[in-house]
Amino acid sequence: MKLNRKLRLQLLLQNGLFVVLLLGLAAAIAWVTRDVKIQWDLTHGQRNTLSQASAEVLEHLAGPVTVTVYATAQDAEGDVRKTVQTFLAPFQRAKKDFVLEFIDPRVQPQKAQAAGVRMNGELVVEYKGRNEHLTNLTEQELTNLLVRLARSSERRVMALDGHGERKLDGRSNHDLGEFGNQLATKGFKTAALNLAQAQDVPDNLSVLIIAGPRVDLLPGEASKIRRWVEKGGNLLWLIDSDTLRGLRPLADELGLDLISGTVVDPRAGGLNLPATFALATSYDQHRITENSTVTSVFPYARRIAASEGTKWHFQPLVEVAKDGWLETGGINDKVAFDRNRDIGGPIVVAAALERDLGGRKQRVVVAGTGQFLSNQYVGLLGNLDLGVNMVNWLAGDDALITVQPRPRSDLSLELSRAGLALIGIGFLVALPLAFLFAGGVIWWRRRKA
Repeated sequence: MKLNRKLRLQLLLQNGLFVVLLLGLAAAIAWVTRDVKIQWDLTHGQRNTLSQASAEVLEHLAGPVTVTVYATAQDAEGDVRKTVQTFLAPFQRAKKDFVLEFIDPRVQPQKAQAAGVRMNGELVVEYKGRNEHLTNLTEQELTNLLVRLARSSERRVMALDGHGERKLDGRSNHDLGEFGNQLATKGFKTAALNLAQAQDVPDNLSVLIIAGPRVDLLPGEASKIRRWVEKGGNLLWLIDSDTLRGLRPLADELGLDLISGTVVDPRAGGLNLPATFALATSYDQHRITENSTVTSVFPYARRIAASEGTKWHFQPLVEVAKDGWLETGGINDKVAFDRNRDIGGPIVVAAALERDLGGRKQRVVVAGTGQFLSNQYVGLLGNLDLGVNMVNWLAGDDALITVQPRPRSDLSLELSRAGLALIGIGFLVALPLAFLFAGGVIWWRRRKA
């Protein structure tokens, strides 16, 4: 076909119109998607994406979070500011008013000194007038810091002491030291309470913990605890499988029907665990357990039940041993279910009690063993999360109940200068030369053919 001037003009107009429409379409797509951000995290441990626990904590923070980073623009360790920006980027994506500000301590030393900054790259995180410093850049550390700042007031947790109880700061297998440390990282102020010395249980106490006394309480001590509960105190009672150690009046006040015995769970044997280790693979519907999906282990647990006519709302939290039973006799290698004496499963081993008192909710959690939070077993599966959530609920911090963030297993890859040089030479020199040599060989062979 012969191209004349008119045909050339038509083709030019068509091509021009196509280009204009294409550019218009691209601009329209860019305008429509300007507020839409889609990202894929392809790392093995999803290390560039916040865990569900951290995202939930940010969601419950009403108001801006301000992070002031005291870091130089460049130092011998590299670009500290870039490292901090990369670390905080997922938090900023999850919370729009997560504000980041940089201050160079060499340029503004007065501000750094007034803030109490001691090292390059130190963060000062502020929320609702409260602030804390952060030097360890991990998601777990920052999330725990935000949880502490989110508490509207000081939360005091005291553990009964003086009768051989498990201690919140103890290091033996029997104690609750790891659990106590976790409560401290969440912003709780923990201490021991000896009622033989204290006049009464403090009124400003958020939660009282009774964790397995080994000797009987004095009648006067038991009366102090009962009076405190009658006035509306919140209690975490970890009852071991032996006697109540002088706290039967407290059990009556709480409307509990406590039968002596140890839960036997045959499923534990399939996991090479003793049959007296009850496994909680599912949980009842409650604020404490609604996010719990990980199995918990309750060693040597006893049954928790409500007595008839109780004035408390009794809500089971954990049921175990669906195919097991409550062994009311002795525990030995030949233990077997006796339908005339034992109680068949499932067995409730933890429950939440609640009632209206003086215009507010009074809360109590009772667990049939203190061993599941002991140093020896608290690290098993979901035990620690469950214990922390119990205390959060008792303290009235329902919004802070979540599955605790775990440290990332996929850490950054650190290469030496020699390694970096080897990779650079390989890709920038050796690989191109190899392609050039291969191309030359192919050219030479074709020429000779």
